[in-house]
Amino acid sequence: MASNGTTGHTSPLPMKATSNGVFQGDNPLDFALPLAILQICLVLVVTRGLAFLLRPLRQPRVIAEIIGGILLGPSALGRNKSYLDAIFPQKSITVLDTLANIGLLFFLFLVGLELDTKSLSRTGKKALSIAIAGISVPFALGIGSSFVLRATISKGVHATSFLVFMGVALSITAFPVLARILAELKLLTTDVGRMAMSAAAVNDVAAWILLALAIALSGDNLSPVVPFWVFLCGCGFVICSYFIVPTVFKWVSHRCHEGEPVDEMYICLALASVLAAGFVTDTIGIHAMFGAFVVGVLVPKEGPYAGALVEKVEDLVSGLFLPLYFVSSGLKTNVATIQGIQSWGLLALVIFTACFGKIVGTVVVSLICKMPISEALALGFLMNSKGLVELIVLNIGKDRKVLNDQTFAIMVLMALFTTFITTPSVMAVYKPAKRVSKTDYKHRTIERKNPNTQLRILACFHSSRNIASIINLMESLRGNEKHGGLFVYAMHLVELSERSSAILMVQKARKNGLPFWNKGQRSDANHVIVAFEAFQQLSKVSVRPMTSISSLSDMHEDICTTAERKSAAIIILPFHKHQSLDGSLVTTRAEFRWVNRRVLQHASCSVGILVDRGLGGSAHISASNVCYSITVLFFGGCDDREALAYGVRMSEHPGIRLTVVRFYAEPGSLGEIVRIDADSHADKVVSTDEEFLANFKEKISEDSSITYEEKTVRNVAETIAMIRSYTRCNLFLVGLMPDGEVALALNGRSECPELGPIGSLLISPEFSTTASVLVVQQYQEKVSPNSTLETLDESPNRD
Repeated sequence: MASNGTTGHTSPLPMKATSNGVFQGDNPLDFALPLAILQICLVLVVTRGLAFLLRPLRQPRVIAEIIGGILLGPSALGRNKSYLDAIFPQKSITVLDTLANIGLLFFLFLVGLELDTKSLSRTGKKALSIAIAGISVPFALGIGSSFVLRATISKGVHATSFLVFMGVALSITAFPVLARILAELKLLTTDVGRMAMSAAAVNDVAAWILLALAIALSGDNLSPVVPFWVFLCGCGFVICSYFIVPTVFKWVSHRCHEGEPVDEMYICLALASVLAAGFVTDTIGIHAMFGAFVVGVLVPKEGPYAGALVEKVEDLVSGLFLPLYFVSSGLKTNVATIQGIQSWGLLALVIFTACFGKIVGTVVVSLICKMPISEALALGFLMNSKGLVELIVLNIGKDRKVLNDQTFAIMVLMALFTTFITTPSVMAVYKPAKRVSKTDYKHRTIERKNPNTQLRILACFHSSRNIASIINLMESLRGNEKHGGLFVYAMHLVELSERSSAILMVQKARKNGLPFWNKGQRSDANHVIVAFEAFQQLSKVSVRPMTSISSLSDMHEDICTTAERKSAAIIILPFHKHQSLDGSLVTTRAEFRWVNRRVLQHASCSVGILVDRGLGGSAHISASNVCYSITVLFFGGCDDREALAYGVRMSEHPGIRLTVVRFYAEPGSLGEIVRIDADSHADKVVSTDEEFLANFKEKISEDSSITYEEKTVRNVAETIAMIRSYTRCNLFLVGLMPDGEVALALNGRSECPELGPIGSLLISPEFSTTASVLVVQQYQEKVSPNSTLETLDESPNRD
């Protein structure tokens, strides 16, 4: 560690690791470990806080981390000398930089894992042309602007190194940042998104090659032979890695089996390889992160091994160590050095040159390739995003004294500005055409004139906890041979995050606009696919597993859009609570509650919310072993009719017994049940209900598996007691908003608006039952499907 003089010491000494504590007179901030802990905590609080504030603007987290680094540095808080000497003293910078570079090393390894070399080889001529234009034009303009900077604020720097660094800095497109922006804007699977990802991947590889060249040229040794040997050894390292790394890790990957934990030794092998590669490239004279990136690119992506590596590494690196790199960069950035008209003019020149080169170069080539003007503009702005890779280039240039303080500050602000404008610019110039509602989408409900038509269901789940109950619920819907069949789309709902694993999953996208698992590639299979494929083989149900990855704020859009595209009759959603070991319901994630409510509001078909209390246990039950008792509580109204239609479909399974309970208010009853004045709407609902029930009773007259009962109640207490007498069943089917006098008396008991009064009653703590509950809302074309829900709950912001 480099030694620096500190106040109070007669000779410059390195910082000791740990203190003896304040009670023995030691100041913890004079020691490396407690000071590093404080620095890390401060960085996390600032960067995560800024990320939260910038989330409504849909900015990638890298923006918050860059701004946070600048705020903690001499540009803002660092103006206070006492703060800077106490929290980020000069003697601690070596430790901070070491931790930051270790994080950078493994993050670049993750970036390499995100890049699929096979997709690069399949890059089309159009994407390749756009990538070349996106590199060459800004590179040339960067060289041009470097002459202006050398003549003004960068006098005396090494000419060749400065030219190359400026060209690389302006021509970079940050592949990881671009992937997250595309996924956030739901453009990843559009033509623009696919083109941007292909071009950015080519750009990324070219940028690393140019950066290696720039590093080789930026050494202190003025001999022209040294850069040649550095570059030659770098090429030799890549060639050796190309033959060694894939061979070793293919052997490791073949020894890792799907569904089994990856051996710790194999994880350690990968981590050690990253460090060893970093040591080799640093010894050569190229930055250590170059070796880590090469290893990440060459690790085979097939099988569970790559996914396990990402899962083990990403949270610690991205969440803890990587933000330190932004602070390390921020401590070198002093915006105060940009003074006077000349300096601000040069900042404007650099920003204009960067944007003009990337956007105009990309747009011109896109138009030549006959892309629409809106798509060409969107592609130009997308390719203009910078981010972490830009900061890496600038920091290397600063460390090697190619960039001085003022030039460094100008370039950091340029990177911040170009990345910040990407999302709003793309949203302004490119709006994908909305899908027109399908005219042939007839069966939007389970209740239909011809019950023998095919039933399509979109069943959603958050985790493997929901899979067994979803499969058992689908098994009970198979019915008999006379039906047109059952088709299930099983959608895994995954929150889009900054994690590399989320982006890796998003990249497994198909052309229909939503991310899907590819069933044809067994290497990508996981326990989710295996479970549903096993169910499909054991039953006569067609199952299509899929994955939707989006932010929680617009996850409902994926669900509703998929339901319409697949002509689903009903969407099944898991309740946001799950059953604990003691039988009580505990919240899984409160955010999923708002997802469910938005689906109820916007769905173009019926919706069911499943409160799972272990329907059928924790495993799939075969058809011969199904033995369920299902109860439909019927009060009246369209939602109750839909619930009953669902129950009738389930009752056709030979292992299911259905009980339908029709509730009436006793004539002349007093108290909580009040009489409703007759009007045309109420009369129509009653007549529809009676007609539906009459047809139902006629069909089940000779079916011994279905029991129909009518119960007359006088007050709420009698109603609850009557419902309690049916709690020994396996599943309750109820409507979201039942009509009628009895249901009206229960409305005040609705604690969960998305479950309605009856569903809320059945899950309340005082209502003891082990039965699962499925709450159904029937799609209504003329009336807003959320009209009743909105009366109970205005919006999540008011809760």
